[in-house]
Amino acid sequence: MELSACFAIAVLSLLFLQFLKLQWVKWHLPPGPVPLPVLGTVWCFASGWHQNTLSKLSKIYGEIFTIWIGHLPMVVVNGFHPVKHVLVNHAEEVSWRVVSPFVRDMMHEKGILFSGGHIWKEQRKFGVATLRLLGFGRSNMEHRVQEEASNLVALLASEKGKPLDPALPLFHAVSNVISSVVFGHRFSIQDETFCKLVECIEYEAHFFLSKCHFLYELFPWLMRRLPGPHQKAISCLEFIHSFGRKEIRNHKEKKKLDDLPDFIDYYLSEIDRKKGDPATSLDEDNLVQVIYDLFTAGTDTVVSTLQWALLFMVVYPDVQENIQKEIDAVLTPSQCIFYEDQKKMPYTNAVIHEILRFNFVLLVGSFRRCTKDTTILGFPIKKGTIVILDIASALYDPKKWETPHQFNPNHFLDKDGNFQNNDAFIPFSVGQRLCLGENLARKELFLFITNVLQAFTLQMPEGVTELSTTPAKGFSVQPYPYKICALPRNLVA
Repeated sequence: MELSACFAIAVLSLLFLQFLKLQWVKWHLPPGPVPLPVLGTVWCFASGWHQNTLSKLSKIYGEIFTIWIGHLPMVVVNGFHPVKHVLVNHAEEVSWRVVSPFVRDMMHEKGILFSGGHIWKEQRKFGVATLRLLGFGRSNMEHRVQEEASNLVALLASEKGKPLDPALPLFHAVSNVISSVVFGHRFSIQDETFCKLVECIEYEAHFFLSKCHFLYELFPWLMRRLPGPHQKAISCLEFIHSFGRKEIRNHKEKKKLDDLPDFIDYYLSEIDRKKGDPATSLDEDNLVQVIYDLFTAGTDTVVSTLQWALLFMVVYPDVQENIQKEIDAVLTPSQCIFYEDQKKMPYTNAVIHEILRFNFVLLVGSFRRCTKDTTILGFPIKKGTIVILDIASALYDPKKWETPHQFNPNHFLDKDGNFQNNDAFIPFSVGQRLCLGENLARKELFLFITNVLQAFTLQMPEGVTELSTTPAKGFSVQPYPYKICALPRNLVA
């Protein structure tokens, strides 16, 4: 009994000392909720982490405040002007990616998305240059998107108006655009490897906001040795990485650089060219991670946005009808749609921008780490401190949007119905970490949506009276699974 009492006193004493230490550190950071030993400020997120969670805390603690995950402080910047100020004026100081224990264990600080410093700069520089060489931003890339949009329309037509979940067809269409660039080939929707990739990517997206992932970040030394959902997440990542290594092996065997080279061909050629350079980070391990980065980042967020777009066309049939009227006014039924046509479709353009704003597909936006001691919005921030730039708060900032929490295409239209942008529209971020695939994503969203609505009217299945617009929990903010009917427009009329 005495031993138990001594142990309890020792634990309580350690917890009390940890509490005092946290309060001391807290005084040197921006204000925020009181951190507790072990838990930090997790008690603030008892009801879950939603897109407006940090904005609610901002109303209490200000536009810059501190939250804690265990003993780790994270400085949050909230609201359009503060977020843009940091992204533009402190771009270099907050250019490092956050490497959590799980990310470190699985990504090894390689590639583009999960690296920093010299590796990030070299990988990103090569990635940007090579993607431009392969047609990013040019007409041949648009041709790839148009081809996949036509395939998507044909697949929907084959269902003959029967109820279907559009998630897999959308993932297939979007992923084949980036696949043709990175791998030099496309997938069949029945391909077993493709289906497994879809399953793994979706599992990863949901795992990153699970309780198990949170426990892994708090107790990595313990979780590495325990069974649980994190082990499946690890196996999913290993499958994606092994897929990348297999593609690399195939490319090395074929050596087809002189015949329509793809991203992997160029990367392997650059590895050969830089052999013997001790400073280069261009190697096969980084290439495996870059393949993961390009394939997942170039697919998951665009697919989520398209899922929201089709859902909202059904939930708001008047919006769908107005887009179709605009398409019919600009194009004949058999005429091919080009990205340039968006200039003649201000309403359609406004709807797509509003979907990107209202249904921003990331919970927050950017998690960065300070590269050196700096001062942000009047607060001294030490090197290595994690800074959360809440891009979602910019897209819902009541100072910048008339009805921030309502779906309203008029946010992007003037009184005469002409398209007008808003400087708080930053779903692709700004500054040094501007999304690599912004140009391609914009093309995909416009061409996929307009091709589908040119051919079909989207409706709820018979007997269904309502579809949920509540987001499902995950790293990317997706709608819950739903089914719709794609009815050929010539039959609807």
